[in-house]
Amino acid sequence: MKANKMQGPNTGIKCVVNTCYYYMNGDHCTAEKIQVEPRDASNSDQTDCATFIKK
Repeated sequence: MKANKMQGPNTGIKCVVNTCYYYMNGDHCTAEKIQVEPRDASNSDQTDCATFIKK
């Protein structure tokens, strides 16, 4: 999922994936929105951020 990149951090999202296009120093995400998948996950190990784009 492609999202617009904001100038500053999306304060409602913490992200430590520093290889993501939307990553900002301080463990922030600059995507204006994110999508977490899959729908039928039963624990956090089964989820991922579909917004991730490799730098």
